[in-house]
Amino acid sequence: MLALRGATTLDADERDHLLERVRELLTRMFRTNDVGHDDLISILFTATPDVHSAFPALAARQMGLGDVPLMCAQELDIDGAKPRCIRVMAHINSTRSRSELHHVYLHDARDLRDDLPR
Repeated sequence: MLALRGATTLDADERDHLLERVRELLTRMFRTNDVGHDDLISILFTATPDVHSAFPALAARQMGLGDVPLMCAQELDIDGAKPRCIRVMAHINSTRSRSELHHVYLHDARDLRDDLPR
């Protein structure tokens, strides 16, 4: 089992925009790492305290992942933190090594990880 990470940001806290950005993130995470539906164990979503428009897990359910355990939580409210940010940690079954995973950070969330290739 491995944990695949990703994050994205919202231009505005609007329901349709949030769902679009989360679907974009999950699609990129899974395509980039060749993760299929049956490889998924669970997905944890967090959002900064300024996100109120929808649960990020709704986007996963809309993608057909309703049978995968999904959970949403709020990020810590830290001064200077990236606003309107949604983070994802997907637990997956994989024969890959941890170093072979490609974590995905989109939009303004790219600034969160300077150790990953762009």
